[in-house]
Amino acid sequence: MAAGVITVVVVDDHPMFRAGLETLVREADGLALVGEAGDAETAVRVCEEVVPDVVLMDIKLSDTSGIDATRELTKLLPTTAVLMLTMLEDDTSVFAAMRAGARGYILKGAAPDEILRAITTVAKGEVIFGASLARRMGHFFTAGRAGEAHPFPELTARERDVLDLVAEGRSNTDIAASLGLSEKTVRNNVSNIFAKLLVADRAAAVAKARSSGLGTGDSTSYGVW
Repeated sequence: MAAGVITVVVVDDHPMFRAGLETLVREADGLALVGEAGDAETAVRVCEEVVPDVVLMDIKLSDTSGIDATRELTKLLPTTAVLMLTMLEDDTSVFAAMRAGARGYILKGAAPDEILRAITTVAKGEVIFGASLARRMGHFFTAGRAGEAHPFPELTARERDVLDLVAEGRSNTDIAASLGLSEKTVRNNVSNIFAKLLVADRAAAVAKARSSGLGTGDSTSYGVW
């Protein structure tokens, strides 16, 4: 590989979209496609073999969450930068991806030059967000520097993500889609949340979460667990 060339692995479970990204990378100056995958298990195996500079990672994969794959990759390959490329732009998905170790988050609707610029940016060790996400992320990190404590410290990061969406009145199906998880995983997290918050049902969990500032939706439909 030529010196200064950024090596890239593309991970997406939609073959046509993945092929488009591969073509974009192949044709870009200074980039080299060194692998591709349609699921998380293959992605981890390929990345361990080629140790790319950057992984373009979708959140919603066929076998597991791209967020879980990102968490595993950043532990195994700390020099590899993961750039999330997804249709999901809600705050919870963004924050979950960043906590998993992703260095960037842009939407699939981004222009080709924006995607290429993001790849180059994260390869340098910098962090980047798409234009539509930058303001919200800036507010998030500013609040963190100001010393705001996370509500419910007894919950894991994922459980807080789930609870935040519960507080918005979202159903299990919606939560699973937003976080790139299976509904079974969401149900397991919900059970853990109930136990840790000492609540008996969804309505009580929603009330407790909203009283602590979680949830921004107006929905009062609690759905079915």
